[in-house]
Amino acid sequence: MHALTYRSIWISDVHLGARDAKIEFLLDFLRHTESEHLYLVGDIIDFWKLRSGWYWPAVNNELVRLVMKKARHGTRVVYVPGNHDELLRDYPDTYLGGIHVALEAVHDLADGRRFLVLHGDEFDCVVMNSAWLARGGSHLYDFTLRLNRWFNVLRRKLGFPYWSLSAYLKHRVKQAVNYIGSFEDAVVKAARQRGVEGVICGHIHHAAISDFAGVVYCNTGDWVESCTALAEESDGTLKLIHWADESATLLDERALHAHSDHIGRLAAAG
Repeated sequence: MHALTYRSIWISDVHLGARDAKIEFLLDFLRHTESEHLYLVGDIIDFWKLRSGWYWPAVNNELVRLVMKKARHGTRVVYVPGNHDELLRDYPDTYLGGIHVALEAVHDLADGRRFLVLHGDEFDCVVMNSAWLARGGSHLYDFTLRLNRWFNVLRRKLGFPYWSLSAYLKHRVKQAVNYIGSFEDAVVKAARQRGVEGVICGHIHHAAISDFAGVVYCNTGDWVESCTALAEESDGTLKLIHWADESATLLDERALHAHSDHIGRLAAAG
């Protein structure tokens, strides 16, 4: 199978250590993609969950080994910690297994645009001003994910594909929609003040690419609900990848293009 090749890939909110993390999906995504730059945009490891009870299946180790292998074989891997893996913020500008830990980063796209890369929890007033409330919200979110898990067991038995109940509820509740809008505004304001053309973040588990009066806002989404990543093409174009929904189509298209190129080369040689 031909790999999907991008100039850069951003993933966030993997939450290794959480039972509802879709690690198999992410492992499949990283096995089928190659990039010059790979950014881990926070909440990759969920130390909040690991403190309350150890959960670390073998697939987590496979994922860690794969990322480190990419770093050893030429991929520039940058880890920007979030609030769930904030322990790593105590080690800025260090290398762990070839992975660069940085509090934030600035990425230059192939077309010359500069993008600020950060997790985004610093713009979340709940997390910043009331840690206990943030953790209480996390427990409510966990309950919704457990409900979502059993809901999808039933859907599979009935022959339906995966569907995120928690994402649906979050995007239908007025307060959640207002929160997302306020978060985006705050992040874009910071990017504008920094003089960059765009910003890439995670944190709120809501994948998006939007233009705010000349400043491009990108959110990578997550690997608990949506299984999404942000990717940069060779010309600097940014796109969202919904791996659970698009993986088969993307891989089939790449294989078809590779086959067409091969036939073209044979015809030229003949």
